[in-house]
Amino acid sequence: MARIEIYTTRYCGYCSSAKALLTRKGVTFSEIDVTGDAAGRSRMVERANGRMTVPQIFIGSTHVGGFDDLYDLDSAGRLDPLLAADEATPSAENPAAESPAT
Repeated sequence: MARIEIYTTRYCGYCSSAKALLTRKGVTFSEIDVTGDAAGRSRMVERANGRMTVPQIFIGSTHVGGFDDLYDLDSAGRLDPLLAADEATPSAENPAAESPAT
């Protein structure tokens, strides 16, 4: 299964909706709360090609975008295959997270 990361802030309705959709899909995800975290938000904007809004969702090496993008993928039947992809893409925040044990 692909690694899923979602950048969020507190009190963000779209963030809650995105997390709820992913939870309904039965997948686990890493939430990166950038509330009051200027460095974290900077990393998010860099990874999201300049997009500054939350949520920003990454599935494996794919930048999905925000909640509307995630919802559109699901409605088009393209989210499940993306979630099921077996990618060994390390997280930008923790490159060793996906490294196999030696």
